[in-house]
Amino acid sequence: MADDLVDFEGQKSVEHVLAGGDMQRVGWFRFYFADERWEWSPQVQSMHGYEPGTVEPTTDLVLSHKHPDDYGQVAATLEEIKLTAGAFSTRHRIIDTHGETHHVVVVGDKIFNDAGDVIGTHGFYVDVTPAMAERQNKMVTAAVAEIAEARGLIEQAKGMLMLIYRINAESAFELLKWRSQETNTKLRLLAEQIVKDFLELTYEEELPPRSTYDRLLLTAHYRVQS
Repeated sequence: MADDLVDFEGQKSVEHVLAGGDMQRVGWFRFYFADERWEWSPQVQSMHGYEPGTVEPTTDLVLSHKHPDDYGQVAATLEEIKLTAGAFSTRHRIIDTHGETHHVVVVGDKIFNDAGDVIGTHGFYVDVTPAMAERQNKMVTAAVAEIAEARGLIEQAKGMLMLIYRINAESAFELLKWRSQETNTKLRLLAEQIVKDFLELTYEEELPPRSTYDRLLLTAHYRVQS
């Protein structure tokens, strides 16, 4: 039960890392052949260094952001798309308005009108810049480390409650969870405070009376908040 809850909270932490700011790494585009009209999602605008809603992309603008070494490849791909109206995928580099280079994967497919004619292409950009991937990996590693630390603290608190109250692991966790819910205190923080309080007790050979632990257990959330 404890592991299930910690894993659930940990999953949310990792999902937050993956889906928070990194949502800027994926976005959609549309390109209409007749008037060469482009549409970029806010994420694709951000990849190119623009504040969302501040730019209307054109073919010239799209190509101007391509890395000089990749410009020819992308321009040729674009011409081929207009001639064949086929699906495509490409990996190349773009340079944003701040001079930063992004490695992107672009995948596109046909846009049809109501008559079934191909009128353009649409798809998505994925920013796969190595530096961004490395930063994400570091963030995930930190989140996983935090999950492991939380599990360790909860296990310590459970062990102490099992000893003091002579209960099994499941009952110890239920006790911790109850105090967490009753006091609206995060389980990890409450467990950390209980472990700290119990370890700071001074005694000789015999443990303090159970009433001492009762008081610490029932008031731990006050010290977390402070």
